[in-house]
Amino acid sequence: MNRNITTLLFDLDGTLINTNELIISSFTHTLNKYFPNEYTRDDILPFIGPTLRETFESIAKDKVDELIQCYREHNLRFHDELVTEYKGVHETIKILSEQGFKLGIVTTKMLDTVMKGLTLTKLDQYFPVIIALDHVKHAKPNPEPVFKALDKLDSKPDEAIMIGDNYHDILAGKNAGTLTAGVGWSIKGADYLASFEPDFILKEMKDLLKIVGVE
Repeated sequence: MNRNITTLLFDLDGTLINTNELIISSFTHTLNKYFPNEYTRDDILPFIGPTLRETFESIAKDKVDELIQCYREHNLRFHDELVTEYKGVHETIKILSEQGFKLGIVTTKMLDTVMKGLTLTKLDQYFPVIIALDHVKHAKPNPEPVFKALDKLDSKPDEAIMIGDNYHDILAGKNAGTLTAGVGWSIKGADYLASFEPDFILKEMKDLLKIVGVE
């Protein structure tokens, strides 16, 4: 099934690049500084996906900006040390690009951090369109960032797939009218993603090639 798919939109963290340990480390550092010994690793896992502002507002509304600054400083300091590639991602994205698919990134990260991750993993050359948190008023699961990416790529929802590792990605795609794919390597697990009924679950990134008709 390819439904004349021309356009593939990807989340970044946990989808194209493995930033899980960097994110967990940044939350652990920040929360231990302000709330010592109150948060475990399991407590932190649900914070992966939403914007930092959403997460920290749920923890301490009076310290949100301070918490975000602390998180980002740690995140940038250890970025290149802790970010790794997922197997098969670079190869698959290269093939899709060479086959003429329109590729974009839709993320809840700020653009400067997005570019650090893409440059580190040499994926920056394949994505002419990036919609980051600083480009929108409403983050995923609101469809605004998906619509913005589609507009910049001159694509329509019914020719696109939104691919990600979290429910925000699946719901953003559904809300925008695209097909959706969850990645089975999500830290939250394939079963968790399947509960949001994406059109596809990828066991590895190269599964996408068959879905879009590249054999």
